Amino acid sequence: MAPRANWKGFLRLSLVTCPVALYPATSDTEKVSFNQINRKTGHRIKYAKVDADTGEEVGSEDIIKGYKVDTDTYIEVTKDELDDLALESTHTIEIDEFVPKTDIDSRYLIRPYYLVPDGKVGHDAFAVIRETVRGMNKVAIGRLVLTNREHIVALEPLGKGLMGTLLRYPYEVRSEKEYFDDIQDVKVTKDMLDLAKHIVEKKSASFKPDKFEDHYETALIDLINKKRAGIRPAAKAAPKTGGNVINLMDALKRSLANERQAPPPAVKAKGKKAKKRVEGQREMLLPISGKRAAKEEAKAPPAKKPARNASRTRKAG
Repeated sequence: MAPRANWKGFLRLSLVTCPVALYPATSDTEKVSFNQINRKTGHRIKYAKVDADTGEEVGSEDIIKGYKVDTDTYIEVTKDELDDLALESTHTIEIDEFVPKTDIDSRYLIRPYYLVPDGKVGHDAFAVIRETVRGMNKVAIGRLVLTNREHIVALEPLGKGLMGTLLRYPYEVRSEKEYFDDIQDVKVTKDMLDLAKHIVEKKSASFKPDKFEDHYETALIDLINKKRAGIRPAAKAAPKTGGNVINLMDALKRSLANERQAPPPAVKAKGKKAKKRVEGQREMLLPISGKRAAKEEAKAPPAKKPARNASRTRKAG
């Protein structure tokens, strides 16, 4: 099932307008997530909105926004007052200018979205805007309102659609000077640079996201599967620390020697199919009991009996 659009409105370049929908380009739903539960009962913890002074629970209809002036003073702002601030960009992405992509500092990038025509009409106008941006080899800069806030959005062609990346405002980006001023000016010798360059050359490769594995996510899934199977996870030894580097030149030489001894990356044999890439926890977690799980268990070999002292899984009520 396709995700719901985060925003619907119009994309406009001067007098050319078309209806569009904005969808998130990334997702965290496949990551393992946890609920907080009561250790004694196994029940899930829920939070109530309460008055900080009286301790009484407050209904949603009685909750409004407030700007904190000092410890006990707030300026109340109602929803109607916020709605009166409605900007034109609430329903329209107005393209203001075109800039080279290289001009956009990576610190200004927030998150990407996919922009597509909304409905059966407007595809021609959408294509005109998309191909204009593509032909200029630049990024279109516009404004967009999401969650009651106006954002700057950078639009660039991506296949048949457009990718819109939300950008930060200058006041949201901290200056590097307050962090970098205390870094010492060090004279690096040519020999050290040459050794470091050799190490970089040994490690150089094309960027392929599919080859990166989230090791922590994999370890979480393994932990959950073992606990569901009644297996006590083995205690892990503390990682060894590298210690202080006494001689930088010696460390560079040993690093280069280790890289030369490392085996080359495995090459996939011809005719063999690559393993299907795991999409996330839904593919790796043990199945929940049911008809489908029963069929899978019937095919699988008998599992080993869990150890007596294995930790029990507490059922949430």
